[in-house]
Amino acid sequence: MKNLLLLALSLISSVIFAQKPCEYTTNVTDSIGTYKTTKEYIIAEKNFAGTSNYIFFSLAVSDGMPLLNVQLIQKSKDFIKANCFDKDSKIFLQLNNGKVITLLHIDQENCGTVLRDDKGFDNRITPGTFMFMKDSFEELKKSPVSLMRIKFLTDVEDYILKKQFTSEMNNEVYEPETYFMQNIHCAE
Repeated sequence: MKNLLLLALSLISSVIFAQKPCEYTTNVTDSIGTYKTTKEYIIAEKNFAGTSNYIFFSLAVSDGMPLLNVQLIQKSKDFIKANCFDKDSKIFLQLNNGKVITLLHIDQENCGTVLRDDKGFDNRITPGTFMFMKDSFEELKKSPVSLMRIKFLTDVEDYILKKQFTSEMNNEVYEPETYFMQNIHCAE
């Protein structure tokens, strides 16, 4: 009876924290090397007073090196402040277990590109690529992320990651808190 109860608890916890299958949008191997990246996933979304801000994550592996691709999209008819990534930019992830994981930006400055759409909105798209520190994978597999801090060239912004939300952009449900628990295996 005790073994049956342990088996049931094990099955329930594996269903709750099950890893999602990897969906790669790019998977290339050629004479230069290998590169694959997962589908983009909304981590944070803020819509207020005619301005929208989105943060997308995707995991990548370049010649065996795991990376986190970050894309910031800002949309507004008003002035959009540039948040630039540079060699000193970092992402700090505060885990629910109290640990902090640091990701380092690659040595490439990027302040984004502004595009005007057909409705008169300016859209600033700022991509960044971050490297995982040694031994951070195991912690990201075990604990949800509660807070994310992004250190830009001239600014620092904090984001509280929600357990779950429905995106106003596409009406899909996202679970940013457990993004790494469900997907980090795709970058191994």
